Amino acid sequence: MRFLDTPPTFLFFTGKGGVGKTSLACASAIRLADQGKRVLLVSTDPASNVGQVFGIAIGNKVTTIDAVPRLAALEIDPQAAAQQYRDRIVGPVRGVLPEAIVKSIEEQLSGACTTEIAAFDEFTALLTDPALLQQYDTIVFDTAPTGHTIRMLQLPGAWTGFLDAGKGDASCLGPLAGLEKQRSQYKAAVDALSDARRTRLILVARAQRSALLEVARTHEELTAIGLAQHYLVINGVLPAAETASDPLANAIYAREQAALAELPAALSALPVDYVALKPFNLVGLPALKKLLSDETAASTSGTSSSRPPAAPDLASLVDAMCGDGHGLLMLMGKGGVGKTTVAAAIAVELASRGYPVHLTTSDPAAHLSETLAGSLENLTVSRIDPHAETERYRQHVLDTKGKDLDAQGRALLEEDLRSPCTEEIAVFQAFSRVIREAGKKFVVMDTAPTGHTLLLLDATGAHHREIVRQMGQTGMHFTTPMMQLQDPKQTKIMIVTLAETTPVLEAANLQDDLRRAGIEPWAWIINNSLAYANPRSPLLRERAANEMAQIEAVALRHAQRWAIVPLQAQEPVGVDRLRMLARHASDISAHS
Repeated sequence: MRFLDTPPTFLFFTGKGGVGKTSLACASAIRLADQGKRVLLVSTDPASNVGQVFGIAIGNKVTTIDAVPRLAALEIDPQAAAQQYRDRIVGPVRGVLPEAIVKSIEEQLSGACTTEIAAFDEFTALLTDPALLQQYDTIVFDTAPTGHTIRMLQLPGAWTGFLDAGKGDASCLGPLAGLEKQRSQYKAAVDALSDARRTRLILVARAQRSALLEVARTHEELTAIGLAQHYLVINGVLPAAETASDPLANAIYAREQAALAELPAALSALPVDYVALKPFNLVGLPALKKLLSDETAASTSGTSSSRPPAAPDLASLVDAMCGDGHGLLMLMGKGGVGKTTVAAAIAVELASRGYPVHLTTSDPAAHLSETLAGSLENLTVSRIDPHAETERYRQHVLDTKGKDLDAQGRALLEEDLRSPCTEEIAVFQAFSRVIREAGKKFVVMDTAPTGHTLLLLDATGAHHREIVRQMGQTGMHFTTPMMQLQDPKQTKIMIVTLAETTPVLEAANLQDDLRRAGIEPWAWIINNSLAYANPRSPLLRERAANEMAQIEAVALRHAQRWAIVPLQAQEPVGVDRLRMLARHASDISAHS
């Protein structure tokens, strides 16, 4: 593996949830320790629980792993770190400032940006502690700070004045108020990250076109701020040997090879390693030692030929949403779970039943709207360009709030407007123009804002409270955007996920976040399920069996109603294939 050749002091694995960063970090740490290096493994992945992987309790203290000589591990819980961090900032003003302002500050500190900054606060100690660096040859991190976080830390004005100035804004600047170490220490940490002799960033992706484009963007963003030592690892590649007698495996293999053949130009110069898809769950020392080996043979256990139990399909969810003949349907989920395709399948199914439907998509590829345009009598398709909407929103904020700022303040505002929250706000504002139609027809949206974004938005949170205050006194009937989203008769929010550990955990976190905003998700949809795609390849059959625990967790623990969409051999593009997507699972279970 080239990414482990002559490793520097710090190895950071970066990539979106579910690509296998933690498993690769654990396997790399074991391999380096086996080669005689003193290694510290640092995990911030709440889904992985590295302690479980090694069969011991680790937690937020350096713990030696007896089963692997020279290896120690440390778990940072990002949510706990973020909570301590919030307490540090809010503690001193609680009881001093009005309760409404304290709540507003707490909300500003409840998003992903705060969790990121709090984790970086913990990283800083590890990157700059001389005693620790004496003790270990290599420190392996299973996640890396984003470009946005690092740029925020590089801005001189980012460190002061938040609590005095920024109350109530939809802002990511709040998180910086709790940084308690000296600025020089953060500068040393950022310097360590950008020193190629000390730090190597390992970009992890799957062999999928969208995943590779995302990693290319990460590479360009981090290179632009001086973090230039990158290696690429394509994880979970299906071996050619699995395609012999399985049309599904054949289709997956062809799709992956096509994506790899069209590797984005930004990535083609990087050193690259390929890690084969493994049939087994990556828990326990023997499994992790096999991850970086060439072994892919499926075990004989776990590949039983029995069909999975009958499961509800998308068409059955559509049955349940038809009642009023109109309404707002919003799909939510992390990147890469297939929200756009599922939204299109629901829209096509509704339109095929004779209901008027407006599908609005933020899919940057736009191929979806092209294949559906004019194809169904009751279906209107519109597309919102997230980049254009975000740019328009940023320009508006800079022209209004930014016009009187000095250069330092303006630079800070510009960086704040590059946060993920900004795109969510901009896209949601663009979507809200369409929401009004939901009183007359079905409006299907392929994205939804997080609860955190909703609570930040003046258009909903503060606006909502103001309308309630004013209209409540008049006794008139009224609704606000937030009330429309909170009312399950008007709005149904569906969470899309995959039957894998990290995506299900991320989806559960999204659900908790929506509940903070008083919104109860209506259903969960498990997309691209192997278990319900009837694979024949031994490796895919074993992976299909491993999905059942996650499917069970969604059905019994997380969702009040749910549906399965099986993995398709063909890309689900066009009306006919999208209709198959809605009905496939029931066909399979009917034959079992």
